[in-house]
Amino acid sequence: MTDSARSLGSRLSAVLAEVYPDLDADILASMVLDAFWPEGTTRRKRGRIAGNTLWSERDALLITYGNSIVDGAHKPLDLLNDFLHRYLRGTLNSVHILPFFPYTSDDGFAVSDFRAVNPQLGDWPDINRIAADFTLMSDLVLNHVSSQGNWFNAYRQGQAPYDKFFFEASPQDDLREVVRPRTTPLLQEVETSSGPRHVWCTFSHDQIDLDFRNPEVLLEFLRIIRLHVDNGVQIIRLDAVAFLWKQIGTPSIHLPQTHAIIRLMRLLCDYAPEKIILLTETNVPKAENLSYFGAGDEAHAIYNFPLPPLILHAMMSGNGAHLRRWQRTMPPAPMGCAYLNFTASHDGIGMRPAEGLLPEDEKQQVIDTVLQVGGLVSMRSLPDGGQSPYELNTTFYDALSRTFKGEDDHHHARFICSQTIVMSLEGIPAFYIHAMLATPNDHAQVEHRGMSRAINRHRWDYPSLRDRLADASSAQARVLGDLSARLKVRQKQKAFHPNATQFTVNLQDDRVFGVWRQSLDRKQSIFALHNVSDASVAISAAALNLIEDQPWLDLISGDLIDASADHITLAPYQCMWITNRF
Repeated sequence: MTDSARSLGSRLSAVLAEVYPDLDADILASMVLDAFWPEGTTRRKRGRIAGNTLWSERDALLITYGNSIVDGAHKPLDLLNDFLHRYLRGTLNSVHILPFFPYTSDDGFAVSDFRAVNPQLGDWPDINRIAADFTLMSDLVLNHVSSQGNWFNAYRQGQAPYDKFFFEASPQDDLREVVRPRTTPLLQEVETSSGPRHVWCTFSHDQIDLDFRNPEVLLEFLRIIRLHVDNGVQIIRLDAVAFLWKQIGTPSIHLPQTHAIIRLMRLLCDYAPEKIILLTETNVPKAENLSYFGAGDEAHAIYNFPLPPLILHAMMSGNGAHLRRWQRTMPPAPMGCAYLNFTASHDGIGMRPAEGLLPEDEKQQVIDTVLQVGGLVSMRSLPDGGQSPYELNTTFYDALSRTFKGEDDHHHARFICSQTIVMSLEGIPAFYIHAMLATPNDHAQVEHRGMSRAINRHRWDYPSLRDRLADASSAQARVLGDLSARLKVRQKQKAFHPNATQFTVNLQDDRVFGVWRQSLDRKQSIFALHNVSDASVAISAAALNLIEDQPWLDLISGDLIDASADHITLAPYQCMWITNRF
């Protein structure tokens, strides 16, 4: 064994000893290596050194289901590929296709076969074609599987190794501290060949939690990651990873073993010759979310989950004070890491990340306003038996159709401002397809499917969508056009590199949210200003410290900025990217 192999093996053994202290860590390390690098594959001699070269200012991501666009005649993945090339090539270079595997519920997150593409969408060659032209993200739904899939059926029949793949508990166990994202019962009684058993169901009774105390479960998911990578996937999204490790008598969230398993996966990715980025999906308050960076040795990227509720509040209230206060306390991502910034996703707008950031009365104002525009609220169970708002179910576009004051004529400008903030901040910007397409709330789907989240999971008929995009006056054409134009400007600015320096600008007027970005080589500065209100606002030019002997330009409007002027005025919901290099 070479020195580099020994180094990797010993590092794997050290992590595995934390997770499985009663097993032989060296033997497990060899099994891990064989699972991730089967015969015929190779690995790097040395692990990647943490740096900022895995991404650049050119990166922006589209989030979509494989069948968000349909026509009843062609494979949805072919239609998605056509849409990407026809409307977004040169605007976005990455795409997250939400679970594209066979499934039984939760729009793909109750996976019944991790190794196949859902035939209603297409097949692996269709995935490969998209991955050839776009950086592709796939979901590793590693906390649970479908109750109707082969793994759980084999478990119920007592077939090895699946007979030890699922987490069992007893109704008599102390489960009061368990953190839940849902209100359904945690345990479900099922019949097995060995008699009745109670299995753990964090999310629903069709989603049975796996038991990572069995290392065979971990090894199987490493093989699945390898399958994804071999099919062109470059970003692995670790879905619901915070709940991965369970322990009776604890909250069963964020446990040390979970973090150790992510460190193990990161170590393997760092030795892979392919570019593999790990993204953790942890819809939790700030400190818990940040913990998934570890010491720069866990996730490459984490979702910036407080952003959606904070931006929503700022745009509805016309006041960016809470957004600014939060942003001032956010640390830069560690070396080799990045934030993923977004407002809208398939899951709605999470409210847990707003805990401690928005006062309860203002949080309730946001909820009430969403309800007024036809949105819905999903609840979660609390340890004391009560319930609390977990997420708002609405499209982000419809959510911003009114403010705390009511409806007005600024809907389009307000929405574009909200998305421009996402583009301006440190990190990689991501956009849900229904944000890019100004999709309204789909109440018919909620009624048809009996699921609140369906309100934000519309399926566009492609011919109808193309007609709307050809109509310059439609909301779809206007939003896609404006967002695309800003993204094309953004991707040329070194100061918008995901790891470029960022400082929150301390403006006196809470109606304007601003950040200063500086390129890694310190040559370009951008002052990104966003008026989150329905009024024109004049801010002191001196507050930006613009160097007077340099020319400054607003990249969005194309207007020159006089650094010696007393004030800079922003129209309602106007955004400016004021730069010294153009």
